[in-house]
Amino acid sequence: MKGKNIVIIGGNSGIGKALAEWCESQGANLYLFSKSGEGTTALDASSEFGEIPGLPEIIDGVVYTPGTINLKPFHRLSIEDFKNEMEVNFFGAVRVLQACLKGLKKSKSGSVVLFSTVAVQTGMSFHAGIASAKGAIEGLTRSLAAEWAPFYIRVNAISPSLTDTPLASALLSSEEKREASNKRHPLGRFGKPEDIAQAAAYLLSEDSSWMTGQVLHVDGGMSNLK
Repeated sequence: MKGKNIVIIGGNSGIGKALAEWCESQGANLYLFSKSGEGTTALDASSEFGEIPGLPEIIDGVVYTPGTINLKPFHRLSIEDFKNEMEVNFFGAVRVLQACLKGLKKSKSGSVVLFSTVAVQTGMSFHAGIASAKGAIEGLTRSLAAEWAPFYIRVNAISPSLTDTPLASALLSSEEKREASNKRHPLGRFGKPEDIAQAAAYLLSEDSSWMTGQVLHVDGGMSNLK
């Protein structure tokens, strides 16, 4: 990763922050963006924007981490709820990738990492909004992997289960909730940001140079085991 130019959207907390710390330790040049702008360049990818300020001419990696957790019964989800899920999870990623494509093409070994959720593969109650939006991400991942392969740009996604990030704080706000979440996972615990960040690090690195169009499940066994 030494000398690689890595763009991370959502690089100020949770998985994005853990990944940024790893990339920095490996000598990468980091370009960090987040909605709040705290410790990063401010960028609200869920709304229209022009060019992303401060991007390098050559982009070796793009990671889009923003997400939502809006768990409700289907009959209580409004059309606006569905639109918001799509704006943050899907259209935000589309906008960022369109803005970064020119730089990725110049890399000759670019890597894109997007984020899905275990709820796409494994049907879960109250997840209709997020599963729909992240399902779109999985389709985008495979389509762009095919379209961008001639430019030597790899596109992969990570599908995590519940991870201890600020976004998930309400789901892990008590010892009872944390213990119940642990028990739902075959490996006996919910995820840590570092668990997911290391998977993203692998997809960014040359170690995964023959891997594209894949959805990597990092979920404590949730998606395939009982």
